[in-house]
Amino acid sequence: MAAQCVTKVELTMSCSSLLDKDVSSKSDPLCVLLQHTSGQQWYEVDRTERIKNCLDPKFSKRFLIDYYFELVQKLKFGVYDIDNATVELSDDDFLGEFECTLGQIVSSKTLTRPLVLKNGKPAGKGKITITAEEVKDNRVIIFEMEARKLDNKDFFGKSDPYLEFHKQTSEGNWVIVHRTEVIKNNLNPVWRPFKISLNSLCYGDMDKTIKVECYDYDSDGSHDLIGTFRTTMSQMKEASRQSPVEFECINEKKKQKKKSYKNSGIISVKHCEIIMECTFLDYIMGGCQLNFTVGIDFTGSNGDPRSPDSLHYISPNGVNEYLTAIWSVGMVIQDYDADKMFPAFGFGAQIPPSWQVSHEFPLNFNPSNPFCSGIQGIVDAYRVCLPQVRLYGPTNFSPIINHVARFAAAATQQKTASSYFVLLIITDGVITDLDETRSAIVNAAKLPMSIIIVGVGGADFSAMEFLDSDSGALRSLSGEAAIRDIVQFVPFRQFQNAPKEALAQSVLAEVPQQVVNYFSMFKLQPPKKPEAKPEGS
Repeated sequence: MAAQCVTKVELTMSCSSLLDKDVSSKSDPLCVLLQHTSGQQWYEVDRTERIKNCLDPKFSKRFLIDYYFELVQKLKFGVYDIDNATVELSDDDFLGEFECTLGQIVSSKTLTRPLVLKNGKPAGKGKITITAEEVKDNRVIIFEMEARKLDNKDFFGKSDPYLEFHKQTSEGNWVIVHRTEVIKNNLNPVWRPFKISLNSLCYGDMDKTIKVECYDYDSDGSHDLIGTFRTTMSQMKEASRQSPVEFECINEKKKQKKKSYKNSGIISVKHCEIIMECTFLDYIMGGCQLNFTVGIDFTGSNGDPRSPDSLHYISPNGVNEYLTAIWSVGMVIQDYDADKMFPAFGFGAQIPPSWQVSHEFPLNFNPSNPFCSGIQGIVDAYRVCLPQVRLYGPTNFSPIINHVARFAAAATQQKTASSYFVLLIITDGVITDLDETRSAIVNAAKLPMSIIIVGVGGADFSAMEFLDSDSGALRSLSGEAAIRDIVQFVPFRQFQNAPKEALAQSVLAEVPQQVVNYFSMFKLQPPKKPEAKPEGS
């Protein structure tokens, strides 16, 4: 699965108190951006202008970079004193460098760090400051539309109308940008309110022509055109519920045939409001923390951890599928959690000293403080825990989902988008408490929470696919539907021979949209209000 580019980020660089490498004047600094590939190579992305005679440069050239939430994007900023006209940097004086991830920059918004030498030792002088800004037009239009006296296109019953919105490309082609739902058997339809981004609808240009077509839906796909009209956002935004903006729906073929033809109905814009919609980065840069929790399956079906056949067997090179999953997902998530303290739990094992089966025991055996320091802390706790427990069963997910849901529910008291919870469950087996888990997920969907399930080993994971209901089909036993899709399931076996970042890419691909969906659904703003700087406004 290809990584989803969440957005573009613009990086602005400045330096202070740089080393002075020139004898008769000051250094002439330039900043170069290098990016890390999965093949462990650094390659140059871009470089700023050279600023002459300056030890505190503010570079006007900015770096534009695609931001992927699911990837650890390693960046290196090198600062050089440019003394000649060659492109090669090897013959210029090196003033220092700084290495970090793009995730660290966007979660800090502004990052200031000392420059270091190639050997990692301090450069002695010089700091770099990097500021991230999302490049976006986050204006969204909310529409409420209805029609009256539409032409009847059906012999039996009435038309089944829907609307299509089209924008025009620079080549003059019309491209569909939105389609409403079909209203069955109704010549005076009222469509559900809907949203279209201003950029999608008209490239952010209020006076660009928009074409709206009204069709009668036919199940065989031969939809009949009822009529069409053209407008602009400038016209439509004048609409209010007291005085809607109305358009005649014209069918050109009919108009040419009938002299007495007036129109094929009236389409009414009842409400058209432009709002600023927060993006994933608005929430992150506005102070939202992602809280990461891990749940590890210690059921008997994993096999004896001392046996090389066991999924919990730690190979001579120190890894197994559980550890690989923790590392690859955790390395991305950790950049978005300020204190880097992560609760980690096991389930399905008999634990000392009473040897009762537990489905939510802390890996560090400390119920009052189940937190591990960093991803390395989770790995260390897992290694220490493994020989001390007896693998047992059954495979119950609901206790650990409900455990995290309690914290997510407590976070909703804040009334701002300050915390979001991501639970990673790593499991080898067929789920035992499917009904309870369905109910737990339906409840968790109402909370700031996402669940990632990584299936290790070769078991039948059809129940997991069922929980990952992209079609929105998941319901609790009582019939209550999940209000949003929060589960992402990935079988590890698909990634055994893939680059290590591919697993994180796949399991985290849906998280940014899930975060935005939750906070916008409940109209929650980031703790610190992002500055809205739409293009062209």
